[in-house]
Amino acid sequence: MNLQESGQMYLETILILSGENKNVRSIDVCEHMGFSKPSVSRAVGLLKSGGYITVDKDGYITLTQVGRALAQKIYDRHKVLTEFLISLGVDEEVASADACKIEHHISDESFEAIKRALQE
Repeated sequence: MNLQESGQMYLETILILSGENKNVRSIDVCEHMGFSKPSVSRAVGLLKSGGYITVDKDGYITLTQVGRALAQKIYDRHKVLTEFLISLGVDEEVASADACKIEHHISDESFEAIKRALQE
């Protein structure tokens, strides 16, 4: 993952929004994340130039194959880590917020160990 945490968050948000509504635009990302239009516009430009997304002439954002794979990896980590923390007795809202912080920094090895522990 060469993308910084903020870029990963944008990809994850685009993935989530595209699951709810096929057509995702920058304004949808702004509303979902609570960020300003200029911030989202800059991030969208960086993600586009990095090959993670495409933006059509109408402003609709689509994840590229690389972008979708990375977004799915981050989102899967979020779901598994949230489930793991809840299984330890952490409140669901707190677990989700903490999972969001952990998902970008945890090693593949540690993450796989947590997945195995949950399956047992």
